[in-house]
Amino acid sequence: MIQIRPATLEDFDQLLVLFRQLWPTKTIVPDRLRGVFKRVIETPYKQYFCATDADRVVGLGAISYKDNLWQEGVIAYVEELVVDEARRGKGIGTQLLDHLVGLAQARGCRRIELDSAFHRVDAHRLYERVGMEKRAYLFSRVLQPL
Repeated sequence: MIQIRPATLEDFDQLLVLFRQLWPTKTIVPDRLRGVFKRVIETPYKQYFCATDADRVVGLGAISYKDNLWQEGVIAYVEELVVDEARRGKGIGTQLLDHLVGLAQARGCRRIELDSAFHRVDAHRLYERVGMEKRAYLFSRVLQPL
């Protein structure tokens, strides 16, 4: 049975496997990523949640909050959402999203948003199935190369 719980620093090694699945072409530097993960766990502005099956982490969802003038209130932003490749299509991503939506609603957020790479077609189907709509492009510019 899948449980959703706050992530802890002790989850990092299992999450590293998921990060490699989420970003297969990225060179991951575990110590640098662990530092970012630790900072996020300590801030109230972003939260990580693990989907677990027994003691095994099978998914991760992250949410942050920001004031937004256009929405005249706070919006929630799904920073990361990943489910282990072997467990996809079994409702875990939906459970994680539902959990994040519930948090955003409880906090009084006006919207919940996320961005997703063009090639993640299966993820796009999930987002549309849970009521999200395509409404913008994300533009990005590298300021400091990795």
